[in-house]
Amino acid sequence: MMKTGTADRIKVWDPLVRLFHWTLVISFTVAYVTGEEGDLVHFYSGYVIAGLLLFRLVWGFIGSRHARFADFVRSPREVIEYTRSLFSGHPRRYLGHNPAGGVMVILLLLSLSGTVVTGLMLDPAFDSVVLEGSVSNRVLLGDDDEERGEGYEEEDDEREGGMEGPGGEGNEVVEEWHEVLANLTLLLVILHIAGVVVSSRLHRENLVRAMITGYKPRDPEA
Repeated sequence: MMKTGTADRIKVWDPLVRLFHWTLVISFTVAYVTGEEGDLVHFYSGYVIAGLLLFRLVWGFIGSRHARFADFVRSPREVIEYTRSLFSGHPRRYLGHNPAGGVMVILLLLSLSGTVVTGLMLDPAFDSVVLEGSVSNRVLLGDDDEERGEGYEEEDDEREGGMEGPGGEGNEVVEEWHEVLANLTLLLVILHIAGVVVSSRLHRENLVRAMITGYKPRDPEA
């Protein structure tokens, strides 16, 4: 049980969850805005998101009560029942994520993970590591260019240009998926914001402020 603040408030979100949330908001915004540029800021923000996702995965199992997946990952039946209750205007209140919010959290984590993975595949730095590794292997095996001949050099050029080099077919496919997943994530973010607005009105509590302070009112009606 988390420590309570005052008689009318209760601590729900721990500092790490709040730091994760707002750092992710900033990082995704920067990454999305700089996506067309393909500059270092875009790649660095992507790496920050990757680190945040790894942290959230771990914290989802060992973190505070309401940060754990076990607290907000509900059965399909509970999600459907909660969604129906929204239309009645009197949904059940949850201190942590409600069932619909829990689904959104998982969808966002999956979408962001896919965006990060495809982004890494497009990162020139990541590409160079892969290529340098393949070159090192050839040297260690004694498979140098002189012994292999010109035919093999041409084959390498085609492979590097087609699958790993800029503008190759493989790269274009990955880039398309990266863009699709980034836009899907943006759509989920918009739906998430809409859900926060609706829940805040129905439960008469400021969920944005709760994610800043960590506290929620014990009785919103009061």
